Amino acid sequence: MLRGIDVSAYQSSSYGTDGLSFVFIKATEGRSYVNPKLAAQAKHGRDAGLVVGFYHFLWPGNLTAQAEYFVSHAPEKAGDILAVDWETTGEGTHASNAEKDSFIRKVRALRPNNRVILYCNRSYWLNVDDTSYAGDGLWIADYVTAGKPRIKANWRFHQYTDDPLDKNVANFASKAALREWAHKA
Repeated sequence: MLRGIDVSAYQSSSYGTDGLSFVFIKATEGRSYVNPKLAAQAKHGRDAGLVVGFYHFLWPGNLTAQAEYFVSHAPEKAGDILAVDWETTGEGTHASNAEKDSFIRKVRALRPNNRVILYCNRSYWLNVDDTSYAGDGLWIADYVTAGKPRIKANWRFHQYTDDPLDKNVANFASKAALREWAHKA
């Protein structure tokens, strides 16, 4: 298992990278928020030789506009991974299954040279999702032993804790294998 983290504006632009193989960085949310630390956090990850991914916090409605907003702000580089963060919004709503699937497909169409994956927690995967569509891979949040999420589906990334920050593992044999997978979009 490879180790990685995910960061947002709540974390430093010079987060620790020792022992990490990858980082996911929050890029956008809805159609109006851009992480003010996005460029610095991406540069820091790249400078450390990490595989870099970007995620968009999905809101219901205006999926095409959200996808366009996300790809207009997430840096465009071969081998980067793009993710949709599908969970409950601050208003207590969430995008529907059809909206989640449509968003993934639209981002894939806009960025055909990047892998596009789904991030959601175990409860969403088991109780809300009814299509099992995760694009190029599933990034599952389940706060248990690293690499042992309590689901039967194949997964690529597992967020296993948020203490003191979001820590993840990736189901790849090596960083080279992860990098190769990411480049074969």
